[in-house]
Amino acid sequence: MGDPKYPLLSKDGDVNIGALFSVHSIEILPSFKDFRMAQTMIFAIEEINRSQRLLPNVSVGYRIYDTCGSRLSSMSATMALMNGPEFTAGDRCNGQSPIHAIIGETESSATVILSRTTGPFKIPVVRNYPSFFRTIASDYHQSRALAYIVKHFGWSWVGAVNSDNDYGNNGMTIFLNTAQEEGICVEYSVKFYRTEPDKLQKVVETIKKSTAKVIVAFLTSSEMYNLLEQLSIQNITGLQMIGVEGWITAKNLITPNSFHVLGGSLGFAVRKNDIEGFADYVIKAFWKTVVPCSQTEGNSSQYAVNCNTYQDLLLLKNYNEDVPEQRYSSNVYKAVYAVVHSLHSLLKCKEQAGCEKGLTIQPQQVNKQTNKQIIEFLYVNPMYLHSQNDFFFFFFNIYLYLFFVQKPRSVCSESCPPGTRKAAQKGRPVCCYDCIPCAEGEISNETGNLQCPGEYWSNAEKNKCVLKAVEFLSFTEIMGIVLVFFSLFGAGLTVLIAILTRGQIKVMF
Repeated sequence: MGDPKYPLLSKDGDVNIGALFSVHSIEILPSFKDFRMAQTMIFAIEEINRSQRLLPNVSVGYRIYDTCGSRLSSMSATMALMNGPEFTAGDRCNGQSPIHAIIGETESSATVILSRTTGPFKIPVVRNYPSFFRTIASDYHQSRALAYIVKHFGWSWVGAVNSDNDYGNNGMTIFLNTAQEEGICVEYSVKFYRTEPDKLQKVVETIKKSTAKVIVAFLTSSEMYNLLEQLSIQNITGLQMIGVEGWITAKNLITPNSFHVLGGSLGFAVRKNDIEGFADYVIKAFWKTVVPCSQTEGNSSQYAVNCNTYQDLLLLKNYNEDVPEQRYSSNVYKAVYAVVHSLHSLLKCKEQAGCEKGLTIQPQQVNKQTNKQIIEFLYVNPMYLHSQNDFFFFFFNIYLYLFFVQKPRSVCSESCPPGTRKAAQKGRPVCCYDCIPCAEGEISNETGNLQCPGEYWSNAEKNKCVLKAVEFLSFTEIMGIVLVFFSLFGAGLTVLIAILTRGQIKVMF
């Protein structure tokens, strides 16, 4: 297990690259994802050292620290990487820096803390700050895509849960803004951190009481594991999970207990990228370490004695199907090459003449050069981009756990039937409403409410405008007799007034 004071893996070189990976944590088993990334970094550096193209006469070293999933350990390891003789924040430094760049952790939150520490020293951290770079797609696009996929499936009523850190808070803010733009209503937005069990219980209670059947979970795999565990214990099922790259491909989440909650999940995953030669490199290193007899040289009888214990394992010697799971490892590979390309430019390397080893390179120089190289690398490296149009979807694939027979529904209020109209519910989002009968002269259909023209009125079902009927009164009806009586009375009264008025005029003359 690593120690923040000492590198987990190290090798000195003329120039050195540091790295922080959370290989061990509070879990029983180590993180094979982070271990794979550490091995990818070593593979890339050894590949560069063997090559005569980038740094012909300069060796690249590495110092890889195990942060053990702790922010405190991460800070200690960062300080250890920056520590070195005659290296300060001032301009009076004359010595070669011990570390020229740092490959940060997989979680944005941890790397942001790292960049704040290394920022004043301008040590480039490949992973928004003056010395903070990344070789993976921005969460901005993923957050907006979550809202688009919710709208695509017609889910207008959703819940939202996020990790209470930079990764979750920033991503959820972008999602909520995009959801509002797209007319999606969010019933609740809650958050928790993996070390806050009380907040987790409140989140579970909120989900339990809610009516939204779709949950957008902007969580890391650790928080998602905790959430699934509690949802399984309380038997909260029938939910449609929308996930992010942080957990959607995490195999440790798929258990017999969690599948009835997780089944049917939909989300975005970072695409797999094959690193040529890496699978053979890892398999060879594995057999050399675990099964020493596979490398035994000498007579066959001695080989048979040494390998007798491992004969069952040796049948799998050429098996490498699990190695290509390189969704994140390839980004470490790119990060190493981005730094080395910067050093190639700074050391004025030429393929035949070599590099100027006498030059003193400081991190701020690498930082400035990396800023250029990252952009060039993005458009040149075929692992990144095939064409301009492929930029976004090259990073994220839609990932689906098949479970539901049909698409779930998640709306606050069902569509109003013909003849009724929407009436907003006080204090609730616009997606929540009551259906009340249309007023006289109004109808409703699939497009909304309509007012009938003057010569039309609404039918009994209030779903169609019909021409008003012309009705005639009979003289034998009471209403007809009354109207005729008043009409004749009015006409007679008018004639009488006219006669009297005419008589008064004659008397005056």
